[in-house]
Amino acid sequence: MATNNVMTYTRIENYSSSDVTTLKSMFTNKQLIKLAKNLDILSQRGATGKVLLNSPAKEGQLNIFYGRLLYTTSDIHRVRRWERAVRLHCPEWNPRTSQQLSDPEKPWEYLLLYDGISKNQITISQAKAVIRTVTLEILFSMSHYPDLTHKWEGNPESKSELSLGLSLCYREIEPIFTKVTQMQNLFKQADFENLNLNLAPVPKKPISPEALSGWGKYLQGDLTLWDIAYKLQKSALAVTKTLLPLVKKGLLQLQTIPDLPEPNFKSSLPTVTKNLPTVTKKKIDKTKPKKKQLIACIDDSPVVAQTLKNIVKPAGYDLISIQDPIKGFVKIAEHKPDLIFLDLEMPNANGYTVYQFLRQAPLFAKIPVIIFTSRNNLIDRSRSKLIGAAEFMNKSAQQEEILKTIKKYLSITSKH
Repeated sequence: MATNNVMTYTRIENYSSSDVTTLKSMFTNKQLIKLAKNLDILSQRGATGKVLLNSPAKEGQLNIFYGRLLYTTSDIHRVRRWERAVRLHCPEWNPRTSQQLSDPEKPWEYLLLYDGISKNQITISQAKAVIRTVTLEILFSMSHYPDLTHKWEGNPESKSELSLGLSLCYREIEPIFTKVTQMQNLFKQADFENLNLNLAPVPKKPISPEALSGWGKYLQGDLTLWDIAYKLQKSALAVTKTLLPLVKKGLLQLQTIPDLPEPNFKSSLPTVTKNLPTVTKKKIDKTKPKKKQLIACIDDSPVVAQTLKNIVKPAGYDLISIQDPIKGFVKIAEHKPDLIFLDLEMPNANGYTVYQFLRQAPLFAKIPVIIFTSRNNLIDRSRSKLIGAAEFMNKSAQQEEILKTIKKYLSITSKH
């Protein structure tokens, strides 16, 4: 929820599209304008690498894959920021490390989000919300420095994982810059524009509990202004407006505090199933309906998808239609289909490129992909075989042939 355009903590997805005005009319920070423009260029180029953020006080980086934002990191309170964002958007999730998460090219936070999605512990939407919140905090914190600079460091050899699904396109990044600017304007109006929210308020001298009005437990020197805003589920500005007068009176002082220790991700947060009694667990397991095998149709034509649906539904399968493959990676990752029909000719993507991304991402690597096209020629048939597609089928194939091919790769236990 937002009051008077002030964000409640950093839950930025609560803003409607009408709240997002153009960057030109909103931005006052020249470095942010330049950074936003460069990210737009990188997006159009489909570049892969890192945007390094530098200021005398801190450093950060935006990890970019094919023009999309994977994750943003900063050397100030990296773990604190991660834990706040996870608790805000994924309160039931207990992230854990494993040997499989080791990848020097990807931030550990991104790898944990990817791992959580792969294990159905969190959704793509939750993971993206974490990335947005972390990015907003870092950009807001670093934008106070007039000498902030950024530099592009390309790495075209970086390999894909869930990168297209668990990443933000420029249209998703742009509103984050707008929210940063909105916060800057509000803090400037309140005369707090140079305030560092990574500082912790602590009593400068003994203060009576009555004077603190219940704030005492947040002033023990272990919580930053960002942390307190999260705890109270209030905007950082609202917290600042309450505490800064006490600083000016000499009752509180703002001091730096260390980051939390590198986490082992064995959080004590209980999961829903942990708290359920044994009897309830059995009841849930017993009554859980059997999931139908799912087929995805990646084709810009809704007619083709409907035709396939009419064929596979009576045979006991479900089908989802993906008309825009780039945006559709999120949907594919969320639903995890058992089989994919892939067109070669689409307005926004080349089918072979889409196939390459599917094969490079561990989440999709073992899903059989059937090239389903009207281009019935020897070149495409040979190329499909060469890249490892399960089958090459013409769109004019008969119902019996389609079902026979599906059954070849999927075992059906239900009667039909």
